[in-house]
Amino acid sequence: MENHYFWKQEIEHMSSNEYIHIKGARVHNLKNVEVKIPHGKLTVITGLSGSGKSSLAFDTLYAEGQRRYIESLSAYARQFLGKLDKPDVDFIKGVAPAIAIEQKVIATNPRSTVGTSTEIYDYLKLLFARAGKTFSPVSGEEVKKHTVTDVVSYISKLAEGTRCLLLAPFSTEKYGVKKQLQLFIDQGYGRIFIDGEMRELDEVLAQNPKKLESPYLLIDRISVPAPDDEAGFSRISDSVQLAFLEGKGHMEVYLHDDQQSKAFSSLFELDGISFTEPSVHFFTFNNPYGACKTCEGYGSIIGVDDSLVIPDKSLSVYQGAVQPWKGDTLGEWLRLFVLSAEKNNFPIHKPISELTDQQYEMLWKGGKGMEGIDAFFRYLESKSYKIQYRVLLSRYRGKTKCPDCRGTRLRKDSNYVKIGDKNISDLVLMPISELIPFFKSLNLSEHDQQLTKRLLPEIENRLEFLDRVGLGYLTLNRQANSLSGGESQRINLATSLGSSLVGSMYILDEPSIGLHPRDTARLISVLNNLRDIGNTVIIVEHEEDIMQAADELIDMGPEAGINGGTIVFQGKPVDLKKVKNSLTTQYLSGELQIPVPEKRRNSNQSITVLGARENNLKNIDVTFPLNNLVCVTGVSGSGKSSLIKKILYPLVKKSLGIYGDKVGECNGLTGDTKAISNVELIDQNPIGKSSRSNPVTYLKAFDDIRDIFSKQQISKIRNYKPGFFSFNVPGGRCETCEGEGTVTISMQFMADVHLECEACKGKRYKTETLDVIYRGKNIADILDMDVDNAIAFFSEGKSKSDEKIVDKLLPLQRVGLGYVKLGQSSSTLSGGEAQRIKLASFLIKGRTSDKTLFLFDEPTTGLHFHDIAKLMIAFNELIALGHSVIVIEHNMEVIKCADYIIDIGPEGGKEGGSLVFTGSPEDLTKCENSYTAKYLKDKLVYQ
Repeated sequence: MENHYFWKQEIEHMSSNEYIHIKGARVHNLKNVEVKIPHGKLTVITGLSGSGKSSLAFDTLYAEGQRRYIESLSAYARQFLGKLDKPDVDFIKGVAPAIAIEQKVIATNPRSTVGTSTEIYDYLKLLFARAGKTFSPVSGEEVKKHTVTDVVSYISKLAEGTRCLLLAPFSTEKYGVKKQLQLFIDQGYGRIFIDGEMRELDEVLAQNPKKLESPYLLIDRISVPAPDDEAGFSRISDSVQLAFLEGKGHMEVYLHDDQQSKAFSSLFELDGISFTEPSVHFFTFNNPYGACKTCEGYGSIIGVDDSLVIPDKSLSVYQGAVQPWKGDTLGEWLRLFVLSAEKNNFPIHKPISELTDQQYEMLWKGGKGMEGIDAFFRYLESKSYKIQYRVLLSRYRGKTKCPDCRGTRLRKDSNYVKIGDKNISDLVLMPISELIPFFKSLNLSEHDQQLTKRLLPEIENRLEFLDRVGLGYLTLNRQANSLSGGESQRINLATSLGSSLVGSMYILDEPSIGLHPRDTARLISVLNNLRDIGNTVIIVEHEEDIMQAADELIDMGPEAGINGGTIVFQGKPVDLKKVKNSLTTQYLSGELQIPVPEKRRNSNQSITVLGARENNLKNIDVTFPLNNLVCVTGVSGSGKSSLIKKILYPLVKKSLGIYGDKVGECNGLTGDTKAISNVELIDQNPIGKSSRSNPVTYLKAFDDIRDIFSKQQISKIRNYKPGFFSFNVPGGRCETCEGEGTVTISMQFMADVHLECEACKGKRYKTETLDVIYRGKNIADILDMDVDNAIAFFSEGKSKSDEKIVDKLLPLQRVGLGYVKLGQSSSTLSGGEAQRIKLASFLIKGRTSDKTLFLFDEPTTGLHFHDIAKLMIAFNELIALGHSVIVIEHNMEVIKCADYIIDIGPEGGKEGGSLVFTGSPEDLTKCENSYTAKYLKDKLVYQ
């Protein structure tokens, strides 16, 4: 009641106020900001990275919404949750219940899928449990279970007065003939039915038979009563029930005059197979009852990995494609296989990649007189008591898709249950874009329509929302922890739409991440839908089209860090052009531009991926020029990440002798591989798994900072070594928070809350550690500096350690991260910021003679136009040092600056995976089959 009363008061206040009114916001770099954000509108907050967008939206507005929710709980509940500090702000009025959708992948459970996280799978389970029909795998007939009502209904349709016998089959195996017949007599039964005639039990028993052929116990003799004879039908119901009981679930109605019988079964069985009746738990892979027995509901097992057994699928069996079939002893398996191949019509000279599914299966399963790879590994397992065979087995083991459930995690017999000729495994393996027409064209009986009338609309709506946010290429079986930050955020957005909440405040962090410009329009329609049903939508965004679609635009700046934190502009997007001191305006108007290179680089060296077939890639050969800026483009789900992250990256590592990452399906790598001495994948994963990880530790600059403090006079007197100033090990750190600066409070059913440590007040160190001063600053002060201030501070120092620190921090400034604090926890950094810190670390290392291939996954995430300009300078610096840069990107500002473009598509999912175009940006604009070309034409204008 207390909770309800709080929000009722708040909503009443909102109704009298059209705005969320924030006054005096001073969180992080915000400079006493006052702003009014309209309710029921789509508001976009933009500005440079570090200008204060997230500080205003998340750290001020959302934090206050969360704090008020906790304050609304009972005193008993609050004692378990701790106290959330109020954001540094004078007041905030008109706050609605707040929902934050960030770009972090928060799903860590290996059982979590797209279907479960969007709740679609919950509705699917109900749908199959209620309306699913079970079909026998033997005959294909529907498995039905009869009830007493079914039998009575059959009898009632017979002509009045029809004489019938109600019979129950029985077996004499358990007790023998004589004892079984005596038991029936003792129970009061008088007759049995054998060979079409009734016989007295006493008479049969007197004949002392040894065996009875198909005997039936006579339960009752009836004459079909008049339709209105309730007593007559009541007696029949009782007799039918008794017949099912005595017949162990089976009974027959024998028509006396016609000498014909109709069999009924109350058991769920057919063709001699007993089936499990569908229920919700039957389709739940998180429950032991419904989980696949082989993989226990995980979808994968540790087994023989076919990519390790056959690493090069461009080879034939005869050429030695099967890796373990080599050498004098094990090579005998290959010789025997080749000798038997002709009898089985197996093409031993055809490359593995060209084999049909049946031929590939024969290679593994074997044929007539021919033993395949599976038999070979069974042989190795039988010899596993020998160490050499155990070593050989381990070499070819890896995580593989479960063969029993096809990776769907469900028990095998759940696939016998179908709706519209599809089982639940078929549906979760279909792309969302194909599921929508399936459900729209689904024809159900009138009875099933009544059962599912509330389920189908929920499933269809949620699928359509996922498709509209550009995720139609995903399957419901896709693991949630394998999604990118942008995909995860858009799934959360679609889930929020599906829940149909109204009167809420949605705060989104760059929902356009990972979206091709083609899909942005659909995302905007979804955001408008969220607004139109009665919500306030606040978006932190840099995408130009989303900025133009906003009802209200707030531009933060004018610069980043200490030079940001003010509102440069607020109003309609069309009025932004009137503002003079906005970098956003200068880029949108064309006053400032990211220049198109005057000349594209040409390269004499390249590497080529052969026969890429991973996921939806369609056996394509792709050439990557070296010492160039190469952009891999295409719509969401076209196959870009599969090509770069699952094939190119592990292939190059393998060519360098670095093993471990599984190579996706392809025929190998060719070209100037010796021109590459290292490879680095820079994605948006955090820079460290520990919350103690931060920019200054990642760049190894903290070692030099600790060295400086250990050389101060007071440190020498107290014998403080550099390790004393580490917050990762006991010594000088605060032991209450163990150097975290914050204490984590478990929020039970909500996300954990991090509160400032009361012992050290967030400084991470003991008082005696903070006594050590270097040029007026203690170590906590240094960690609290942003990069720009730190560079200025250490530039005034005279030691070699000062010079080293400045050298390590300058690349951060060059990639636009001058506003980031040295000690800022990696968990608070966005995906784009983490990626640029990695880039900065490579700018430090890049001065070596090693020629590195850098692979970037959407490096423009979280970047303003001005920051992208700095990013391009960093890329060109790497290439000038002799390195190669390959970028997966949707941003046209980066694509227009590329030397070489590889466009994958043309669509996402099954319709993607083809090589649409390779060449220069100018030539791409002439390609009519490319979506990227349509959007690049507008950007490709020379200065």
